[in-house]
Amino acid sequence: MKNIMSVFGTSPFVPLQMHMEKVSACVEKIPEILEMYRQGDADAVEKISKKISKLEHEADLIKHDIRGSLPRGIFTLVNRSSVLKILDIQDKIANKSENLGVLLTFKQAKRFDGLDELLNEFMEKCIATFNGAQLVIDRLDELVETGFGGQEAHSVHELIDRVAVLEHEVDVHQRELIRKLLEYETSISYGDFFLWTRMIRQLSGIADSADELAAAIRLLLETN
Repeated sequence: MKNIMSVFGTSPFVPLQMHMEKVSACVEKIPEILEMYRQGDADAVEKISKKISKLEHEADLIKHDIRGSLPRGIFTLVNRSSVLKILDIQDKIANKSENLGVLLTFKQAKRFDGLDELLNEFMEKCIATFNGAQLVIDRLDELVETGFGGQEAHSVHELIDRVAVLEHEVDVHQRELIRKLLEYETSISYGDFFLWTRMIRQLSGIADSADELAAAIRLLLETN
């Protein structure tokens, strides 16, 4: 791992991008663990869950390093609190990925007709929302070079708008999924209902945090 302090001179956002790489590695494991869960492969689910937890821990180490090394008052365009806010939102995404992984190790929930397909579509939309926010983070160091203006800033604004659209689509998919789940309210156990709703909540939380992250960048652009 690069020394965090050594990269701050390049851009206040490079360490955030380093952290985001680990967060992304957590999110990238979600399709795999959900597929193994559908197949009822408890051993594979357990292994992937532990891998996500390891990646989340590695992200935490970078987070703590950033917090401990973040200089005070040396950036002319970005204040320290803005960097820490972005870092905290990214951290929430890694945590929700880990929470989902751990949740899937508790119990094999009963499957119902149509739910697997809807959950898969929902998951893909949640991950697409996250990927959109990651694109925004990837472009931040370029914004420093342009003083948060010009065509680069306009391009980032468009990416932020796209994340907002995707997050709205996640909300629509979530409502459809909940409606479908409630069709089985007379035949679903409390434990299965708990697991399904918690899976949905953790996945939607990733999209919500991605939208929050994009909104934080929008505020940063508007105040610089």
